[in-house]
Amino acid sequence: MLRTATRQDLPAVLALLADEDEVVDPASVVVDEAYEKAFADVTADARNEILVLVDGGTVVGCLQATYIPGLGRHGAERALIEAVRIRPDRRGGGLGRELMQRTVERARQRGCALVQLTSNRQRTDAHRFYASLGFAASHEGFKLTL
Repeated sequence: MLRTATRQDLPAVLALLADEDEVVDPASVVVDEAYEKAFADVTADARNEILVLVDGGTVVGCLQATYIPGLGRHGAERALIEAVRIRPDRRGGGLGRELMQRTVERARQRGCALVQLTSNRQRTDAHRFYASLGFAASHEGFKLTL
């Protein structure tokens, strides 16, 4: 099941984000004030959503979608997908594909003209995965850490 994350999902989402290669027990995650504020800010913003993929009551995947208004593409919104994670012990069974396809469909239904994402250059398996979904490596991205 794909749904919008609730506050109760926050430890599980943080566990997914904590380590890409190892399963982290959500009970071991410390949810501090900064995480609480960030979650509250995201969920209060109609242009942002944290989505979770749940299987048998367990959060097995997550991502954040941000809907960006702009003048390009005749004023249509674009969806930016970030922090895509599937539990390491659940990869390879189609959950990531389901998570991404359903998120793209949500963006389409919202009227977005484009879905974009960035991925670390070292994540070559993820790049192949995104390409298999129809994403094209069409731009070079830059980041400035502050």
